[in-house]
Amino acid sequence: MADLTQTVANVRRQTTTQRGSGTAGEPISAGMPIYRLSTDNKWYKAGNGSATLADAGGIALTNADVDEVLDYAISGGINVGATLTLAEIYVLSDTVGKIAPASDLGSGDFVTILGVASSTSQLELNLNSSGVAKP
Repeated sequence: MADLTQTVANVRRQTTTQRGSGTAGEPISAGMPIYRLSTDNKWYKAGNGSATLADAGGIALTNADVDEVLDYAISGGINVGATLTLAEIYVLSDTVGKIAPASDLGSGDFVTILGVASSTSQLELNLNSSGVAKP
């Protein structure tokens, strides 16, 4: 499989979505997994290439440019704007800002579980940034 093909305009929170907001440190689109950099407290696109990049804190619900306010989902249901496989576990991709099925993880990838598909359109967020790289 490959990274999810997301349609930004279709990313939507659900009634169960717990949200947060912060400042974007780079251009971010709705649907992208994000992490907060402790040195400037801004949000950046997450990926599984390092423990820092893989410390996902949410999925963007809005688009934001540098230094703009960014709303993001922390937990609960979210439509990520893509077709999902029911009961599939989704993780951070090798490509920053992208989501992939867990089966795509390769050697050296840091494992961050984003959630499980509860339908073909909804991801139940349950962020788990393990800090562990796959052997």
